[in-house]
Amino acid sequence: MRILLVEDNADLAEALLDRFRGEGHAVDLETDGNDAAALLTHAGFDLVILDINLPGMDGYNVLRAMRTRGDTTPVLILTARSEIDDRIVGLDVGADDYIVKPVDFRELAARCRALTRRHSGEATNRFVCGAFEFDRAARRAMLNNVDLELRQREVQMLEVFLGSLDRVMTKEEVADRVYRFDEAPSLNAVEQTLTRLRRKLEGSPLSIRTIRGLGYIANVQDR
Repeated sequence: MRILLVEDNADLAEALLDRFRGEGHAVDLETDGNDAAALLTHAGFDLVILDINLPGMDGYNVLRAMRTRGDTTPVLILTARSEIDDRIVGLDVGADDYIVKPVDFRELAARCRALTRRHSGEATNRFVCGAFEFDRAARRAMLNNVDLELRQREVQMLEVFLGSLDRVMTKEEVADRVYRFDEAPSLNAVEQTLTRLRRKLEGSPLSIRTIRGLGYIANVQDR
């Protein structure tokens, strides 16, 4: 997942960054509501984890601005505000979920997976097509019951294509979904990762084709 974490508590932010990045997700951090709102106008994410009490614009207004311009990115509010009225406001403004601090990371991670699943129209963490299976929770791909032993970047790229089946994606779009802003990858690195992923997917129903001059498109057969 490509995640934007909007959190001004340095200790909590660092802990969440370590855990999510350790699981192989690309996570960017903003500590100010105005900066987060500006970033969200031109950058795309799979999920936003949003605090309410922020410097600058508060989380409710960051979320309100997203929904007003039609941004449907799943948003999980993570806040110390535990009153029912606060939860009602957050959900009515457009939040997809609401968790009160302190939070168990396992629950937070599970809720994040559930939100991105629903957004992509999947009912479970398991994507199954013929002899191919991808488990989002375990971050493991299997073909004919054999682990494909994907590297972290390959898992991230696989998630991107499974979430955008039958849609042409440019090389720049793929890079934006796989890498953080501070990583600045070359487009050649994207191609190298895709080459390795394609090799490991050989014999599976999943095909990632290059559309000359446009980008890539992923398709599955017999689903």
